[in-house]
Amino acid sequence: QVQLVESGGGLVQAGGSLRLSCVVSGRTVNIRTMGWYRQAPGKQRELVAAIIGRDVTNYADSVKGRFTISRDNVKNTVYLQMNSLKPEDTAVYYCNIWTGFSDYWGQGTQVTVSS
Repeated sequence: QVQLVESGGGLVQAGGSLRLSCVVSGRTVNIRTMGWYRQAPGKQRELVAAIIGRDVTNYADSVKGRFTISRDNVKNTVYLQMNSLKPEDTAVYYCNIWTGFSDYWGQGTQVTVSS
């Protein structure tokens, strides 16, 4: 069984920063991709950022230059540093991993950016 537990969400003013963390536990062999998705009310879930392998990263255009994804393979943790936050970044943020056979999701953490 694989479990993903996110933390770090909260309420922040526009222009502020938050750092999300996602700890992966259980059978964590061969994690190929770690990523963050978000879902705002009334909208579809969308990819925010992903890290493939050791250091290949991919970002949504809307967060490029503001968000940074990183991973710690020893701690089985993926991070999302979010700077210059905007009200439109308000959403539930979900951690995701892909092992090559299955993908797994966290329960989500709420990020709210006030104007």
